[in-house]
Amino acid sequence: MYKIIGADGREYGPLAAEQLHQLATEGRTNPQTLTQVVGSTEWKPLAFFPELSQTMPPMVPSAPTTSGMAVAGLTFGLLGLIGWCCCGPLFSVLGIVFSSVGLSQIKRDPARRTGRGMAMTGLVLSILGLIGTLIFGILFGALRILGHAPMFWRPHWRL
Repeated sequence: MYKIIGADGREYGPLAAEQLHQLATEGRTNPQTLTQVVGSTEWKPLAFFPELSQTMPPMVPSAPTTSGMAVAGLTFGLLGLIGWCCCGPLFSVLGIVFSSVGLSQIKRDPARRTGRGMAMTGLVLSILGLIGTLIFGILFGALRILGHAPMFWRPHWRL
C-alpha cells in the first residue's frame, strides 16, 4: 500500500499498486509524483519504486519546439536589414536582443528547443542592418557636410 501527493498538494491513500496504475493510465500521476510506502516516513518519486514503475504506461517525450525568441530575432533582423533609414536601427537592436536570448534558450535546453539556425541568421542580419545604417548615416552626413543635398531633398517646384 502506498500514499501519493497529488498535483493539488494533498495527500491521497492508502492505494494499492493496481489503483496507482489506474491513476497513471488516466494521466493523474507521473513518474515524478511523490509516493510513500505506508508505514514509512520518506517520500520518493513514483519512478523510484521498481514494482510501480513497471506498471506505469511509458512516458512519451514531448517533441522539441522552435524557440519563439529565435523566430522573433529572425523577423526583426529582416526588418532591420530592409528599413535602414526609418526604424531599421531599432529593429536591428531588437533582432540582436531576441536572437541572443533565443540562442541562450536553445543552448540551455537543446532537447526541448530548436531554431539555432534561425537565431544565428537573425543575429547576422541584425548586425548587417546596423552596419548598413551606419554606412548610410556616414554617407548622408558627408554629403551634407560637403554641401550636396541628397537628390530626394531637392525641391521639385524649383527647376
